[in-house]
This record gives sequence, C-alpha cells and structure tokens, in this order.
Amino acid sequence: MTKWDYDGPILEIENLSISFFTRLREIPAVMDFSCVVQPGEAMGLVGESGCGKSTVALAVMRDLGKNGRIVGGTIRFKGRDLTTMPEDELRDIRGSEIAMIYQEPMASLNPAMKIGRQLMEVPMIHEGVGADEAYRRALEVVSDVRLPDPERILKSYPHQLSGGQQQRIVIAMALMSKPALLILDEPTTALDVTVEAAVVDLVRDLGHKYGTSMLFISHNLGLVLDVCDRLCVMYSGEAVETGSITDVFDKMQHPYTQALFRSIPLPGADKNARPLIAIPGNFPLPHERPQGCNFGPRCDYFVAGRCDQGDIPMIPVEGNERHDTRCIRVEEIDWNAPPEVAEKTEKTPIGDVVLKMDDLRKYYEVSPNALFGGGDKKVVKANETLSFEAHEGETLAIVGESGCGKSTFAKVLMGLETATSGQILLHNHEIQDTPIEDRSTETISSVQMVFQNPFDTLNPSMTVGRQIIRALEIFGEGNSDAERRERMLELLDLVKLPREFATRMPRQLSGGQKQRVGIARAFAGGAKIVVADEPVSALDVSVQAAVTDLLMEIQRKNKTTLLFISHDLSIVRYLSDRVMVMYLGHVVELGTTDQVFAPPYHPYTEALLSAVPIADTHVEKKRIVLEGDIPSAMNPPPGCPFQTRCRWKSKVPGNLCEKEVPPFKTVAGGHQVKCHLSDEQLAAMEPVIKIAAE
Repeated sequence: MTKWDYDGPILEIENLSISFFTRLREIPAVMDFSCVVQPGEAMGLVGESGCGKSTVALAVMRDLGKNGRIVGGTIRFKGRDLTTMPEDELRDIRGSEIAMIYQEPMASLNPAMKIGRQLMEVPMIHEGVGADEAYRRALEVVSDVRLPDPERILKSYPHQLSGGQQQRIVIAMALMSKPALLILDEPTTALDVTVEAAVVDLVRDLGHKYGTSMLFISHNLGLVLDVCDRLCVMYSGEAVETGSITDVFDKMQHPYTQALFRSIPLPGADKNARPLIAIPGNFPLPHERPQGCNFGPRCDYFVAGRCDQGDIPMIPVEGNERHDTRCIRVEEIDWNAPPEVAEKTEKTPIGDVVLKMDDLRKYYEVSPNALFGGGDKKVVKANETLSFEAHEGETLAIVGESGCGKSTFAKVLMGLETATSGQILLHNHEIQDTPIEDRSTETISSVQMVFQNPFDTLNPSMTVGRQIIRALEIFGEGNSDAERRERMLELLDLVKLPREFATRMPRQLSGGQKQRVGIARAFAGGAKIVVADEPVSALDVSVQAAVTDLLMEIQRKNKTTLLFISHDLSIVRYLSDRVMVMYLGHVVELGTTDQVFAPPYHPYTEALLSAVPIADTHVEKKRIVLEGDIPSAMNPPPGCPFQTRCRWKSKVPGNLCEKEVPPFKTVAGGHQVKCHLSDEQLAAMEPVIKIAAE
C-alpha cells in the first residue's frame, strides 16, 4: 500500500491506557481514551496541564521513553496498529507519514547546521531523492510558510532567525514529506499574539493545501476554534467530551467543559458586574484520583452514591452525531440555565495620581563585538519618550509584543535599572535616578512586583511561611517574631491559602498556589503599587480566573494601583480600567479600556485586537495579519516606529510616516493615539471584533 491509497480514518485511538512506572508505583497517565481523526480533519485536544494531552501525542509517535508504557487499547494509523508495529516499520512512518511539531522550535533544530541542509535531509533520508531535488523542495516549502527571501533563509543558522521564523521552519520541515497526520503540541505558546495569528493561519491553510489531518494540542480554546473541525476535552487522563466545534462550544454536555468556559474572559465578562467563575478545588494528582467521576469533587452537579460509584463510560449525546460525554447525569442537567452569578462588587474608586512618568527614556549601550572587543558602540532604545499617569485603585494594563519595552520600563520603575533621561514621580518624589540599593525601605515596600513564572520566584529550600516572614523583616514590619508570624498568617488569609500552608515547601504547591504566595509576599510591606508582569500566563485557565479575581479583591481592600503587563488582551479587557499600548519603546495608544477596544484605533492596536483568539462562536473578527517582524530597537526605522508593518501607511500623503515620528493626538474623551492618520480617517475605522446576533 502506498502512502496515499487509504480511504478510512487516518487515526483511530480506542480505549487507550498509558502508565508511567516508577520505583514506588505505577502512575496511570491516560485511561480509556478514544478519538478518531478522519482524512483532512483537524482534531483539537484541550485541557489543563497534566491532563494527558501530550502523553497521547507521544503515544501516537511511540515515544513514551523508558518509563512510559501503553497498558491497554489500540492506536491505528491508516488501519495499521502502531502499538504492535516493529521498530523498523515505525521508523519508516515517523517523519514521513506522521510528523510532530513541538512547543519549543529550537528543540527541533540543530544549532550547528544551516536551515537549508536540515530541510533537505527530510526527503533525502525518507525518499532517497538527490540534493538538487531536495533543495528545490526546501525552497518551495519555505515559500509556502511565507518566509521572506527563502534563499537567504536556507543559508541561515537557526539562531539568526526570530522565534516565529524558527517555528515556521519547523512547520516547513514537518510538511516536507507531505505527512498524512501532523501532530502539533502547543505550537504557538512561546510566540507573540500577532506571530501566533500568522502561524495559525499558516497551519490551517497548509493543512487544506496538502490534505493533511491534524491533531492540535492546546490549552487555548480560542486557538482551537480558529484551527479545528472537531474537539476532544480531556480532564485528569480521560476524554470527558468530544464532538464538533459547534456542538462542544455551543451545546456543551459535560460539567468540566461548562466550568472551563465560565472561567475564561469572553466578551461581556465584567470584573464587577459579571465576574469569572473559578473552578473550585484543585486538579487531582494521577495516583490520588477519586472514585467514579474524576471531576466529581469539583463539580456543581455531583450526587453522592451515583457520581462516585464505578467507572463512568463515554456515552453518545442524543441527537448529535459523534458527540459523546462522560457524565451519567447529562439528561438531568439544564445546560441552558444561566450560571449562579458570583457576588457583584462595587468598582474600586479611582483616587489621586500616585505614579507619574514624564518623557522617560531608557537606552542601553552595546558593543557589536562585545566578546572580542572592537567595533563602534551601538545604542538600544528600549524606552522612548514614555509619559503616563497611574491613579490610586486603578488597573492600568500595558500591552505589546515581545521587545516593545514593557519589562524594561518595569525594571526602571523597580530601581533595577536607572533612567537615561526623563522623570518618574512616586507620590511626588523623583525615583528615576535612584537604584534599588539606594532606595528607602518605604519606597521599596510601596512598589512591588509579581512575576510571570511562579516556579522561579520562590526559594525551594525555605518554607512558605518563612519566605513571607523574611519579606516582613526586610520591610521592617512588626516589632517581634510573634507579630510577624501573625501578619504572615493574615497574608495567607488575604490570598485565600489555608494557614497550614505556612509549613509547606514550594515543591508541595501547585502553580496557582505558588503564584498566590508570590502575591502575598508582594503585599507584605503594604504595597501601594504592584507591577504584575504576565502574572497568569504560566497558569491554567481555570486557575487564571481565581488569581485575577484575587488581585482585584486585594485591590479593592488596599486601594492598590495595579500595573498589569500582559499580551493577553482578553484578560486585559476583563481586568483593566485603562490600557497603554506599546510598540518598539513608544506608547502608541492610551485610553480607557472601552476606548482602546473600539474604533478609532492606532493601526497597531487594530492588528493586535484582530490577532486575539476568542473562544466564542458568535464573535466575528476582521483578520489583519502583520507582515514581517518587529524591527530591532538597535536600528529602529525612521519616522513612525510602526510604519514598516502598517497597512494604513499608503493613506498618509507625502511619505510622512517614513519621515517623522507622529505626534500624540487626543481623539475624544482623553483617548490618545500616536498616528499621522487624519481625524476623519481614524473616525472612519471599522470595529475589528463584532458579536453576531444569536
């Protein structure tokens, strides 16, 4: 049989069970998992970290490592059982008929080999073609993945490409042999939202062009909606619901799927009037799963004596073809009933200005040949004329792609760097030239930071309680050990962690719990301004809702000013009072959340909004894919920083965009936009996101 003449399902996984074996025990990672992928179909696999998505993908590739073993069920590829296939046959199929794209592109690329050589190896090894034909195909596939100047790309090494370009090369490599099945494991997690949009469009278009079936693994439901035809929702090693995208999104029939959608910020969610509903409890460890339904202890519809008895099978949903659920109460639940609305809260009153930045610049001098000396010094313009104010009790979101200067500005504010020029006023005191070691304890304790990765911010050899007490000691809080201990327990109450967690080590905590400890430590000195740098991006969506609502509750209690740095515009829309959009060191738009999310937009904001994946079938989006990468801050373009990627540039007469940095103009109601477009052109902009009538 050739690789093309098969007309049945491409992939059939039936009752698959996978375990990992340690010296202590067998740990069941996946149980009774079934799914079918038809020719040309894209199947999404979604769920929280640890639910078994990647384990299923590795089982299809038969790459579970020494400890992993398939202990039950079958995996059939084009009718042939992969679980019993000899190693030499598997080797022929891997890479030629089944290809996999991993989350981190550099893990798949050889840093010492040019891109062209790496691409040419695929057809040369799998099909035995000559070097000339292999080069022709490499050139064709690099053009297919929409990379500029394919010949130059083929002569480059991986480190000479950006993250988005590296991921496109990995996609090109996977498509070189025109596989029947392409497995993508979180392929866009490390990419900016604008690059992610381009890669997702690319994957979808190439899937159609080559007729490739796909297994698309993601925790982002909006991405799955953009890419997939069908969806399988996993929880704690099991498939809990599977069906078409519209069936699962609009007619969900499992409590976990419903809870997942209620915990993500879709259009219409409001932190005061319609807050998100976090999923109660914690994800069970594989060796501590409950009896009966795995989701039972966290489920609103749990019935003792029924939901906790025996194995719960997958059952078909009445009236929908190929829609199945693992819930024995599916017929009894009113799926259309509105959720019990969480307690409504009053909007935090916005007070006086507590932080003011005026014309802040931060430049770095670098030598182009720092390793070996010589060469002219170059300047990296990380922040350029940054001006804004932040008020007491306000959430100001700062958004933009990697390299736009968000984190540099945070470092200058924290005193980890000093400003090149300009002014930072904290409660009317200048702090821009004072490094952190020269700042007063009061200044340090009043401006604190919550970091992106909760795993890196805690000392692994110190208990949770000791880490918070240490911060209290540094900030001079409390007159005795007993007072500090009591304050530490109050801080655990503040972040809704049980007091017994004080004696736990960080390794005994989940990601969401670690992030709460980080927040408690940030508030140990009574912080008035908290810089939250992507504080929920490393957390599962169900945990994100709990952590964001916690930040809001603490803000209401302490009248904290929150500077929320993020690239996730869905969370920004839900959380923030005002939004500042940054591009290449410049502030390009500043206004209230409603102003920034509705036209008129800065052209860059328009593109950002169009790139955001939204997990709602009723949302219509205008798709604006930005061409090219962000220019280097070492060599910024002349004129407007965004002009090299702007689709509106041709509407401005006299090449003005290429000659002059635009002025900051006030459009209406204090809404500021840095753009050469006329007021009439800005006013004529159409909304990017529309919610269709049901």
